[in-house]
Amino acid sequence: MSLRLSPYLMMNGNAKEAIQFYEKALGAKLLFNQTFGEMPKNPEFPLPEEAKELVAHAMIKVGETDLMFSDTFPGQTSQIGDQVTICITTNDIEKSNQIFKSLQQDGQVKMPLQETFFSPAYGIVTDKFGVTFQIYTEGQQ
Repeated sequence: MSLRLSPYLMMNGNAKEAIQFYEKALGAKLLFNQTFGEMPKNPEFPLPEEAKELVAHAMIKVGETDLMFSDTFPGQTSQIGDQVTICITTNDIEKSNQIFKSLQQDGQVKMPLQETFFSPAYGIVTDKFGVTFQIYTEGQQ
């Protein structure tokens, strides 16, 4: 079983600009970038035209560290202080469940741990100290 913690920056529509800035300022290398428009369509949540070019998920490498990015999904709000979350990555669904359940005690579930198109178990929880974690399980669905 593997387990990694990575900083995840939630941007308010300027993730592309931030990535370009960190590439220059920190010598970062872009590893992955996907826009909301490149995600599978969901008829229950139609994507506004102006959101199609926003970053759904991106990763850069700064030295030995991965730094992840996303713009907030259209309709969600973001405020200063909510920009930085911690992404906990594992390749074990049972471990993801255990971590998620532990962190939600006296905390708040923002997105239940569930299967998504990009992960067999993904969820977002803010713990009792106000720290928000994204639990991401690697692996094939």
